Amino acid sequence: MLEAHPSVDLLGLFADAARIRLLRLLDDAEISVGELVQITGMSQSRVSTQLAKLRKASLVHQRRAGASILYRARPDEFPALARPVWRAICAEPESADECSDRARRRAVFAERDRARTWADEVAGQMENHYSPGRTWEATAHGLLGLLSLGEVLDVGSGDGVIARLLAPRASHITCLDQSEVVIQAARARLSARTNVSFDVGDMHRLRYADASFDQVLLLHVLTYSDDPIRAIREAARVLRSGGLVVASTLAPHDHGEISSSYGHRNTGLHPSKLEEAARALGLAVHQCSVSSRERKAPFFEVLTLVAEKA
Repeated sequence: MLEAHPSVDLLGLFADAARIRLLRLLDDAEISVGELVQITGMSQSRVSTQLAKLRKASLVHQRRAGASILYRARPDEFPALARPVWRAICAEPESADECSDRARRRAVFAERDRARTWADEVAGQMENHYSPGRTWEATAHGLLGLLSLGEVLDVGSGDGVIARLLAPRASHITCLDQSEVVIQAARARLSARTNVSFDVGDMHRLRYADASFDQVLLLHVLTYSDDPIRAIREAARVLRSGGLVVASTLAPHDHGEISSSYGHRNTGLHPSKLEEAARALGLAVHQCSVSSRERKAPFFEVLTLVAEKA
């Protein structure tokens, strides 16, 4: 008895009108089984059976999207023997059933679009899209409710924006900056807070005793240093055992002409250099990596360090 050539089985798939109808519908769109049932009027079991055969022959692919499984035919990925056959089929006029399928598909897709939510539209890129009230500032305020801070030193505090966020969740915050002007602005901003104090000083020579703080912040301040590792050493010195130092700074870049106009004294720190320095100071590094990249040229990258004093 002669064994059938594999091409016979492949060509046989195109000898069924139901499978041709499904392939016609799927050759330029992703559709679920339920939608195919609604479009074609076939039973769910029949649609599923035919899809299984088409998938086995690599004529249809599936993809999970949430709770649904979507099917799609990709003619450019068909087995070599199937491609000319499919082109010949597509060159023929559509049958009456196929024309009706196209019309019903438009109606199903229109209903699908009406049912899509804002979240569906931006899934996978939600952080890049606005919705009313859903801002990073609002999110930060919510997440701050998870914090319970002790005595915090905010090095390079500026005019107190961060301190205002953290004060309700800290026992005490010390705002330190080298500029008397911005410290006065911080006093005005935080005048109603009784657990915040203010100081003018140098991040490289902190005038606090060893082990004075539970948390030390170095947020966007190391770029203003000619010796950022020395500033981190001072932060580690005044940190209590078990306390955290959190730093954010620019990763290395080639745009000194831009950053210098903002008063920056260096062009960023390499993650490995920063991590090595932190470990040498007896800090256990929880994170030291690029945490964000600006979306506008020149696409500065921000490096975040989170380390604990052993």
